Amino acid sequence: MYVKIGMRRLSTIGAAVLLGSGIAPSPSRAAEPAPDPERRAIAFLAREVAAWPAANKCFSCHNNGDAARALYAAIKERLDVPADHVRETTAWLSRPGEWRKADIPAEFRDDRLSAIQFGAALVSATEAGELKSRQSLAVAADLIAAEQDADGSWHVDASGQAGSPVTYGAALATWSARRTLLESGESRFAAAIAKADAWLRRHEAQNTPDAAAGLLALTGAKDELAVMRRKQCLAYLSQAQTDRGGWGPYRTSPPEVFDTALALLALSALPRTAESEATVARGRKYLIAEQLDDGSWAETTRPSGARSYAQRLSTAGWATLALLATRRKDK
Repeated sequence: MYVKIGMRRLSTIGAAVLLGSGIAPSPSRAAEPAPDPERRAIAFLAREVAAWPAANKCFSCHNNGDAARALYAAIKERLDVPADHVRETTAWLSRPGEWRKADIPAEFRDDRLSAIQFGAALVSATEAGELKSRQSLAVAADLIAAEQDADGSWHVDASGQAGSPVTYGAALATWSARRTLLESGESRFAAAIAKADAWLRRHEAQNTPDAAAGLLALTGAKDELAVMRRKQCLAYLSQAQTDRGGWGPYRTSPPEVFDTALALLALSALPRTAESEATVARGRKYLIAEQLDDGSWAETTRPSGARSYAQRLSTAGWATLALLATRRKDK
């Protein structure tokens, strides 16, 4: 059994993923953990990002997409990431024309989702200065734009549940896809971006990933509809924060690492106030408390409690991004 690019329903096949990956399913104990949670997370992700293609002879959305994106964010922040741990991933991301050439079993293939996730990682690699040319971004944007639905969104999961760390959900996928189109700088994507903007303004948040994606996508927009939707998303997150400081997928859900990470990323993009600082500090405290000794986090799955290496890596990637975005907020 092996796992390749673009997987859905990973929570139901987690055991097979763990057995087939060649990587231990349970977190290792770090003998001498790095001094802060960000560096512990970076050490874990750097090891796993480099290990996946070496062990499996392919590139995955979870290791070389979500997890690598967090490493590029760390590089951008001038934190120590061994160059050889991202070199192979960077080379792969720079060749979007090859993303769909791998021989992947149909049950594991999702070209739409993999394009969005690899595209997001490519944007992060470019922002970190690991890629100097933006030509690859334009090629990736072509792949992503071709997958846009007629209503302007990118639907990647038909389950109806809140998005997971590896399936995102429509709102988060649409924000991520739109971001790649924007960062490409190509005027030919203007119509696709406008359709995505319109969808994001119409889409009322039904869960935490929706609300976080809405804030991320509409931050800075000043038109009346964007302001209204942003207020609705912010109200949802305000109401959904739990007594433990984290967020679950819905208002009445127990907190989960993935949902907390999304909420923190969204809130960190807003203007700072005393109230928002306190909210972010509580969420950050929850994330740090949930971090495992090896620097990772237990995977967030839908439904919760399943085992999946892929979900674990993507969960750790999102959590690390949230810690990096808020690392000065509580200091």
